[in-house]
Amino acid sequence: MTIEFLKENDLIILECISGSKAYGLDTPSSDTDIKGVFLLPKNDFYGLEYTPQVSNSTNDIVYYELGRYMELLSLNNPNILELLNTPESAIIYKHSYLDAINSKMILSKLCKNTFGKFALSQIKKAKGLKKKIVNPVGKERKNVLSFCYVNYGQGSITLSRFLELKNWKQENCGLINIAHMKDVFGLFYNEQINYNGIIKNDLSNDIRLSSIPKEEKQEALLYFNKDGYSKYCKEYKEYWDWVENRNEVRYENTQSHGKNYDAKNMMHTFRLLEMAIEIGKKKEINVKRPNREFLLDIKSGKYEYEDLLEMAKELQDEMDLVFENSDLPEKPNIEFINKLTFELRDKFYQNE
Repeated sequence: MTIEFLKENDLIILECISGSKAYGLDTPSSDTDIKGVFLLPKNDFYGLEYTPQVSNSTNDIVYYELGRYMELLSLNNPNILELLNTPESAIIYKHSYLDAINSKMILSKLCKNTFGKFALSQIKKAKGLKKKIVNPVGKERKNVLSFCYVNYGQGSITLSRFLELKNWKQENCGLINIAHMKDVFGLFYNEQINYNGIIKNDLSNDIRLSSIPKEEKQEALLYFNKDGYSKYCKEYKEYWDWVENRNEVRYENTQSHGKNYDAKNMMHTFRLLEMAIEIGKKKEINVKRPNREFLLDIKSGKYEYEDLLEMAKELQDEMDLVFENSDLPEKPNIEFINKLTFELRDKFYQNE
């Protein structure tokens, strides 16, 4: 099922501008994001294949099937609650039947976790970018040999330095396990014996063992920092996947303000925490933010990262206190949501 199919068959029952333009936080470079709700044709809904969501390739246009939309509302999902409470100015189309969905019957103390955890995930993303910028990973990938060390004198040296001092080649080395010593191996060297070498090639992810004749002399002990190598491989992949897929506009913004963190993530942290506090206090969701200048100042990098963390912690503490004293129900009224979901679908299908 495609977006084109939904439009051609008039299946879209809610379509809204979302993201920065709905929040009132758009700038000249902002994209237009679209979210909405569609209704599966009756035959498809009662058939074997349920389609919960339809989106374009970049996920900046997303439509949720009515059942999935209501399910996410019952979980107090922030994105879906925002969609339900989209400002009139950002609503492109809304079927009148959907007016029956009252967010006051849906909001609950779950919002503390859903909005709060979402906010904290934005801090984590900002931290992750800061780490990537401050600690870039070289393009040339290190191999297993870079994580091997050999005892030498009263200490140890890198394997590459050891081989250099000995004028040896890794291909002529043989390794055997040492009992009771994790990731430590006996190192042998012989150019006449066909040892397996330490690694097969630069793409190898582990060392190689060899069959060693009993009369051979052990030259040294080799330690392979396997955990360190695994960590490096993970960080290498994450870093270069990020470089390949990063949003260049956001990255250039980060570079321009020079604070080495994703300021847009931090802006959303404050937006989400403030919205959660409003839900706990007033039982309402204000999608369009009243403090545009402050939030855009965060986005432009006018604040130091540590200062933002401190301010976010204060908001988080306030959020915790607000929900502790709130008379919101612990969970949404599932019976109401379930009944309403049936009634809406039944009404739509009866009037096809």
